[in-house]
Amino acid sequence: MSQDLRRQEPLPATTGHAAAPEVALSDEDREALRQAVLALEGPSYVARLSALAGRPIELLGQTLPVPVSSLISKATQAALTRALRYALKTIPKEGRHPETRIHKALAALSGAMGGALGISAVLVELPVSTTIMLRSIARIAQSEGENLEDSETALACVQVFALGGHSGSDNLHEAGYFAVRAAMAKSVTRALQQMAGRGVVDESTSAIVRLLAQIGARFGVVVSQKVAAQAVPVLGAIGGAAVNAAFVDHFQMLARGHFTVRRLERIYGKGTVRGAYDRIRAQEGL
Repeated sequence: MSQDLRRQEPLPATTGHAAAPEVALSDEDREALRQAVLALEGPSYVARLSALAGRPIELLGQTLPVPVSSLISKATQAALTRALRYALKTIPKEGRHPETRIHKALAALSGAMGGALGISAVLVELPVSTTIMLRSIARIAQSEGENLEDSETALACVQVFALGGHSGSDNLHEAGYFAVRAAMAKSVTRALQQMAGRGVVDESTSAIVRLLAQIGARFGVVVSQKVAAQAVPVLGAIGGAAVNAAFVDHFQMLARGHFTVRRLERIYGKGTVRGAYDRIRAQEGL
């Protein structure tokens, strides 16, 4: 009897949704993620210019006349549209080397020429330098294992321009990398839905237009800072080429960090990478 009762005792309850154990990042990948955190949560473009100038220049871009700021805003979105249309179509599919130095030199030269000739020339030059920069970003993405024929990758490349649009006075929790990604997530999803089945990025679709406007608003902040920097006497001694080189280098660093995070997410999962990212950020005091 007792044996029958023992056989009828219920087994311990189990849950069908037990969380899988978190996979620890390898030492190499954790260091790669640490470098990504430093790039994505580190100094803003203005802070980089301050380091070049040897003094704080936090108010760059806030002193531009309203008409100039408006022109820059419109030019920025036009530049992103043109860059998305042309840049990714000319990247060799078999290439795996970023060639960041070449793109940096070309974009810096283009920007310096625009800066030397005034705001009108900047507006004409901006689509050129933005296209060159997007090519550089795409090559970095490619070197981190991204497929440039994937529409989602194309949008991820353009999103890099939104990652640099904050000043040193921003609340870090509002301006952090994952916060920016989250803010654009719905727009990206809608854009991908409109692009489904087309196999190409059509920058004229309504969802793409909205996404580019969202990205352009943040990118325009940095462009305005660059334009203002070229008029600051203390930076004039450094030279327009140095200002533009810092501009290009800033976004190349953001791109490397962004696509490092995405590569690790494909390996370990988004939750694991986000947890490790937040811990590293706290340890680094960012």
